[in-house]
Amino acid sequence: MKKTLIDVSKKTGYSISTISRVLNGKSEKYRISQSAKEVILQSVKELDYQPDIVAQSLRNNTTYTIGLLVPHIDNPFFANIASVVIREAQRYNYTVMLIDTLEDPVQENKAIDSLLSRKIDGIILVPTGENPSKLEEISAKTPIVLIDRYFEKHNLPYVATDNYVGAYQATKLLLESGHSKILCIQGPDISITTKERVRGYLDALREAGYQDNAMIRGNEFSIQNGYIETKLALNSTTKPTAIFALSSTILLGAVKALNEHKVRIPQDMSIISFDDNLYLDYLNPPITRIAQSLENIGIIAVKMLMQKILEETELHSEILLKPNIIKRDSIKVLTDRK
Repeated sequence: MKKTLIDVSKKTGYSISTISRVLNGKSEKYRISQSAKEVILQSVKELDYQPDIVAQSLRNNTTYTIGLLVPHIDNPFFANIASVVIREAQRYNYTVMLIDTLEDPVQENKAIDSLLSRKIDGIILVPTGENPSKLEEISAKTPIVLIDRYFEKHNLPYVATDNYVGAYQATKLLLESGHSKILCIQGPDISITTKERVRGYLDALREAGYQDNAMIRGNEFSIQNGYIETKLALNSTTKPTAIFALSSTILLGAVKALNEHKVRIPQDMSIISFDDNLYLDYLNPPITRIAQSLENIGIIAVKMLMQKILEETELHSEILLKPNIIKRDSIKVLTDRK
């Protein structure tokens, strides 16, 4: 026989309302102790109690569903973030509807409209466009948290990496290793992540007196972009001695092009990447990179959204997490600047 809240109440001695608040993630709001929460959750597990989601939705005017919109789920960075968000949402008994916007603002708008028609409770979004007006309008009724990308001088809450600091550190490392001709292969130039990474790259060059050596190429966070721009650079009259790939996907394309030209890393070309992934340690040689805290980005984004949904707190957070350098074997120290 299917267990009910009455069964959980009899087993724990707590009221149905207290149990409901725990299961709905409202323990903190109603000051339910950690020990009571643990007893209730353990009893729910032992009784194999399954909430009636439909009844809860009708009673609480909620669907226990959030939307997650990312550009290009085949990009390991976004795939990893999606995994964290889905896992964290499950802790609140929420289901995630994952949508790939294909880096297209039109597809993004269609996806948002589709989610809203399904009465989802909130949205976590990597925005693709430049105009936040629609998102700001929606956020008045449906909570929205931006991840990875955000809009400057607007009130939409976000959690992202301090891309400026990461790019500055990466470029500085190359400069300190003797490289002054550094090719920067960027993503979409409308993206705040690209803008901030390019700004960090340029500031590091400027401080070192090499601003005239700036080489910025590309327009996508894609393998193809890294491949094409590296090919072109290798056939140019002013060849770089180092490449700064602004994503791990760009890096893979660059490595493919270098291998085809029999250009050795780091003997003939140094390279550094923005974004971390385990497979970068299995390339030959392992790649030095700027690591973002995907785990913390996902955890914080879900927590921010749930605070708004469950506790009805206002969202004004603008959080930038510091990246860190993972040094490996892809940068050669030059004794003479070329």
